[in-house]
Amino acid sequence: MKLLLSAMLCVLAVLFALGWRSGEGLRLVEVSPRADRPVSGSDNAMAAMASPHAAAAAEAPSDAPEQAPASARLSTTAAAAAASAPAPAALAPPTMPASLLLPVQGVGVDQLHDTFTDARGEGRVHDAIDIMAAAGTPVLAVADGKVEKLFDSARGGLTLYQFEPTGRLAYYYAHLQRYADGLAEGQDVRRGQVIGYVGSTGNASADAPHLHFAIFVLGPERHWWEGAAVNPYPILRGEQPLP
Repeated sequence: MKLLLSAMLCVLAVLFALGWRSGEGLRLVEVSPRADRPVSGSDNAMAAMASPHAAAAAEAPSDAPEQAPASARLSTTAAAAAASAPAPAALAPPTMPASLLLPVQGVGVDQLHDTFTDARGEGRVHDAIDIMAAAGTPVLAVADGKVEKLFDSARGGLTLYQFEPTGRLAYYYAHLQRYADGLAEGQDVRRGQVIGYVGSTGNASADAPHLHFAIFVLGPERHWWEGAAVNPYPILRGEQPLP
Protein backbone atom coordinates (compact mmCIF):
# COMPACT_ATOMS: atom_id res chain seq x y z
CA MET A 1 0.00 0.00 0.00
CA LYS A 2 2.79 2.36 0.91
CA LEU A 3 4.50 1.53 -2.34
CA LEU A 4 1.33 2.37 -4.29
CA LEU A 5 0.96 5.74 -2.55
CA SER A 6 4.59 6.57 -3.20
CA ALA A 7 4.16 5.71 -6.89
CA MET A 8 1.04 7.88 -7.18
CA LEU A 9 2.82 10.83 -5.51
CA CYS A 10 5.70 10.49 -7.96
CA VAL A 11 3.27 10.49 -10.89
CA LEU A 12 1.50 13.61 -9.56
CA ALA A 13 4.84 15.40 -9.04
CA VAL A 14 5.86 14.60 -12.63
CA LEU A 15 2.48 15.78 -14.00
CA PHE A 16 2.72 18.96 -11.97
CA ALA A 17 6.17 19.71 -13.27
CA LEU A 18 5.08 19.09 -16.84
CA GLY A 19 2.01 21.31 -16.44
CA TRP A 20 4.04 24.20 -15.01
CA ARG A 21 6.47 24.09 -17.89
CA SER A 22 3.63 24.00 -20.41
CA GLY A 23 1.96 27.06 -18.82
CA GLU A 24 5.23 29.03 -18.88
CA GLY A 25 5.61 28.26 -22.55
CA LEU A 26 2.08 29.45 -23.22
CA ARG A 27 2.74 32.69 -21.44
CA LEU A 28 5.90 33.23 -23.46
CA VAL A 29 3.94 32.74 -26.66
CA GLU A 30 1.33 35.27 -25.54
CA VAL A 31 3.95 37.93 -24.75
CA SER A 32 5.66 37.65 -28.17
CA PRO A 33 3.77 39.68 -30.83
CA ARG A 34 2.30 37.82 -33.76
CA ALA A 35 3.49 38.69 -37.22
CA ASP A 36 -0.06 39.34 -38.45
CA ARG A 37 -1.16 41.43 -35.46
CA PRO A 38 -2.28 45.07 -36.39
CA VAL A 39 0.35 47.75 -35.69
CA SER A 40 -0.57 49.97 -32.75
CA GLY A 41 0.23 53.65 -32.10
CA SER A 42 3.00 52.63 -29.76
CA ASP A 43 4.59 50.63 -32.55
CA ASN A 44 4.58 53.80 -34.76
CA ALA A 45 6.24 55.76 -31.99
CA MET A 46 8.93 53.13 -31.67
CA ALA A 47 9.50 53.23 -35.43
CA ALA A 48 9.80 57.03 -35.36
CA MET A 49 12.44 56.85 -32.67
CA ALA A 50 14.36 54.30 -34.70
CA SER A 51 14.29 56.33 -38.02
CA PRO A 52 13.24 60.05 -38.08
CA HIS A 53 13.51 60.22 -41.89
CA ALA A 54 11.21 57.19 -42.23
CA ALA A 55 8.75 58.72 -39.74
CA ALA A 56 8.60 62.00 -41.64
CA ALA A 57 7.99 60.14 -44.87
CA ALA A 58 5.23 58.07 -43.23
CA GLU A 59 3.46 61.22 -41.92
CA ALA A 60 3.41 62.96 -45.35
CA PRO A 61 0.07 62.50 -47.15
CA SER A 62 0.23 60.22 -50.10
CA ASP A 63 -1.22 62.88 -52.43
CA ALA A 64 1.23 65.70 -51.42
CA PRO A 65 2.85 67.36 -54.49
CA GLU A 66 6.48 66.54 -55.08
CA GLN A 67 8.81 69.45 -54.26
CA ALA A 68 11.12 70.59 -57.06
CA PRO A 69 14.85 70.86 -56.27
CA ALA A 70 16.00 74.24 -54.91
CA SER A 71 18.12 74.92 -58.02
CA ALA A 72 15.08 74.37 -60.26
CA ARG A 73 12.96 76.73 -58.14
CA LEU A 74 15.68 79.42 -58.33
CA SER A 75 15.98 79.01 -62.10
CA THR A 76 12.22 79.34 -62.50
CA THR A 77 12.15 82.47 -60.33
CA ALA A 78 15.05 84.06 -62.27
CA ALA A 79 13.38 83.26 -65.59
CA ALA A 80 10.12 84.81 -64.43
CA ALA A 81 11.93 87.96 -63.25
CA ALA A 82 13.79 88.26 -66.55
CA ALA A 83 10.55 87.85 -68.50
CA SER A 84 8.83 90.60 -66.50
CA ALA A 85 11.78 93.03 -66.71
CA PRO A 86 11.41 95.82 -69.28
CA ALA A 87 13.45 95.43 -72.44
CA PRO A 88 16.51 97.74 -72.62
CA ALA A 89 16.08 100.75 -74.82
CA ALA A 90 17.74 100.44 -78.20
CA LEU A 91 20.78 102.66 -78.71
CA ALA A 92 20.13 105.46 -81.14
CA PRO A 93 22.31 105.32 -84.25
CA PRO A 94 24.94 108.06 -84.63
CA THR A 95 23.56 111.17 -86.28
CA MET A 96 25.13 114.14 -88.03
CA PRO A 97 25.21 117.38 -86.03
CA ALA A 98 22.78 120.07 -87.17
CA SER A 99 25.57 122.65 -87.17
CA LEU A 100 29.22 123.06 -86.26
CA LEU A 101 30.75 125.10 -83.49
CA LEU A 102 33.30 127.76 -84.45
CA PRO A 103 36.61 126.00 -83.77
CA VAL A 104 38.55 128.97 -82.33
CA GLN A 105 37.56 130.28 -78.93
CA GLY A 106 36.40 133.93 -78.97
CA VAL A 107 36.04 134.20 -82.74
CA GLY A 108 32.62 135.16 -84.16
CA VAL A 109 31.10 134.39 -87.55
CA ASP A 110 31.65 137.98 -88.70
CA GLN A 111 35.41 137.45 -88.36
CA LEU A 112 35.47 134.53 -90.81
CA HIS A 113 36.81 134.93 -94.33
CA ASP A 114 36.19 132.58 -97.23
CA THR A 115 39.62 131.44 -98.43
CA PHE A 116 38.48 128.04 -99.68
CA THR A 117 39.31 128.67 -103.33
CA ASP A 118 42.46 130.72 -102.76
CA ALA A 119 45.48 129.60 -104.73
CA ARG A 120 48.43 128.12 -102.94
CA GLY A 121 51.91 127.19 -104.10
CA GLU A 122 52.57 124.47 -106.65
CA GLY A 123 49.20 125.06 -108.31
CA ARG A 124 47.23 123.94 -105.29
CA VAL A 125 43.88 125.27 -104.10
CA HIS A 126 43.52 126.04 -100.41
CA ASP A 127 40.48 123.72 -99.82
CA ALA A 128 40.11 125.16 -96.31
CA ILE A 129 39.68 128.43 -94.45
CA ASP A 130 42.19 130.20 -92.24
CA ILE A 131 40.82 131.52 -88.94
CA MET A 132 43.16 134.19 -87.60
CA ALA A 133 43.79 134.36 -83.85
CA ALA A 134 46.54 135.02 -81.37
CA ALA A 135 49.01 132.22 -80.76
CA GLY A 136 47.92 130.03 -77.88
CA THR A 137 44.18 130.65 -78.37
CA PRO A 138 42.26 127.43 -77.55
CA VAL A 139 41.06 125.38 -80.50
CA LEU A 140 37.71 123.65 -79.91
CA ALA A 141 36.19 120.48 -81.34
CA VAL A 142 33.46 121.58 -83.77
CA ALA A 143 31.30 118.54 -82.93
CA ASP A 144 31.32 115.24 -81.08
CA GLY A 145 33.64 112.64 -82.57
CA LYS A 146 36.90 110.75 -82.22
CA VAL A 147 40.53 111.70 -82.67
CA GLU A 148 41.51 109.60 -85.67
CA LYS A 149 45.05 110.89 -86.28
CA LEU A 150 47.62 113.20 -84.72
CA PHE A 151 50.14 114.02 -87.41
CA ASP A 152 53.13 116.35 -87.81
CA SER A 153 53.51 117.32 -91.47
CA ALA A 154 55.80 119.68 -93.38
CA ARG A 155 52.96 121.87 -94.60
CA GLY A 156 50.36 121.55 -91.85
CA GLY A 157 52.71 121.36 -88.90
CA LEU A 158 50.95 119.85 -85.88
CA THR A 159 47.64 118.57 -87.27
CA LEU A 160 44.61 116.73 -85.95
CA TYR A 161 42.08 114.67 -87.89
CA GLN A 162 38.74 114.19 -86.13
CA PHE A 163 36.09 111.77 -87.43
CA GLU A 164 32.47 112.50 -86.68
CA PRO A 165 30.45 109.61 -85.14
CA THR A 166 29.10 108.18 -88.39
CA GLY A 167 32.61 108.07 -89.88
CA ARG A 168 31.48 109.90 -93.01
CA LEU A 169 33.16 113.25 -92.36
CA ALA A 170 36.60 114.28 -91.17
CA TYR A 171 37.41 117.64 -89.55
CA TYR A 172 40.97 118.82 -90.06
CA TYR A 173 42.81 121.23 -87.75
CA ALA A 174 46.33 122.38 -88.78
CA HIS A 175 49.23 124.71 -87.78
CA LEU A 176 48.57 123.95 -84.10
CA GLN A 177 51.01 125.31 -81.55
CA ARG A 178 50.45 122.18 -79.45
CA TYR A 179 47.81 119.61 -78.60
CA ALA A 180 45.66 119.72 -75.48
CA ASP A 181 47.20 117.87 -72.55
CA GLY A 182 46.37 114.17 -72.57
CA LEU A 183 44.96 114.15 -76.10
CA ALA A 184 45.54 110.83 -77.88
CA GLU A 185 44.51 108.98 -81.01
CA GLY A 186 41.30 107.00 -80.59
CA GLN A 187 40.06 109.35 -77.87
CA ASP A 188 36.43 110.49 -77.95
CA VAL A 189 35.98 114.25 -77.89
CA ARG A 190 32.93 116.36 -77.25
CA ARG A 191 31.69 119.46 -79.02
CA GLY A 192 33.43 122.50 -77.50
CA GLN A 193 36.25 120.48 -75.90
CA VAL A 194 39.70 122.07 -76.10
CA ILE A 195 41.80 119.90 -78.41
CA GLY A 196 44.76 122.21 -79.11
CA TYR A 197 46.01 125.77 -79.44
CA VAL A 198 46.42 128.16 -82.36
CA GLY A 199 49.96 128.34 -83.70
CA SER A 200 52.07 128.76 -86.81
CA THR A 201 53.73 125.38 -87.21
CA GLY A 202 54.38 123.89 -90.66
CA ASN A 203 54.52 126.39 -93.51
CA ALA A 204 52.46 129.06 -91.71
CA SER A 205 54.04 132.44 -91.08
CA ALA A 206 55.12 133.13 -87.52
CA ASP A 207 53.74 136.65 -87.95
CA ALA A 208 50.25 135.36 -88.75
CA PRO A 209 49.26 132.52 -86.42
CA HIS A 210 45.98 130.96 -87.43
CA LEU A 211 43.95 127.76 -87.54
CA HIS A 212 43.72 126.04 -90.91
CA PHE A 213 40.33 124.29 -90.79
CA ALA A 214 38.94 121.89 -93.42
CA ILE A 215 36.07 119.41 -93.84
CA PHE A 216 36.41 116.24 -95.93
CA VAL A 217 33.77 113.78 -97.07
CA LEU A 218 35.42 110.37 -96.66
CA GLY A 219 35.18 107.43 -99.01
CA PRO A 220 34.04 103.95 -97.94
CA GLU A 221 37.62 103.11 -96.90
CA ARG A 222 37.52 105.87 -94.24
CA HIS A 223 41.12 106.95 -94.89
CA TRP A 224 42.05 110.01 -92.87
CA TRP A 225 44.52 111.19 -95.51
CA GLU A 226 42.06 111.34 -98.40
CA GLY A 227 38.58 112.73 -99.00
CA ALA A 228 36.61 115.32 -100.95
CA ALA A 229 37.03 118.81 -99.53
CA VAL A 230 33.89 120.80 -98.64
CA ASN A 231 33.91 124.55 -98.05
CA PRO A 232 33.62 125.13 -94.26
CA TYR A 233 32.81 128.83 -94.57
CA PRO A 234 29.03 128.68 -95.25
CA ILE A 235 28.66 125.72 -92.89
CA LEU A 236 30.31 127.54 -89.97
CA ARG A 237 28.16 130.60 -90.67
CA GLY A 238 25.00 128.47 -90.62
CA GLU A 239 24.20 129.27 -94.22
CA GLN A 240 24.57 125.69 -95.46
CA PRO A 241 24.01 122.30 -93.83
CA LEU A 242 26.64 119.64 -93.57
CA PRO A 243 26.88 117.44 -96.66
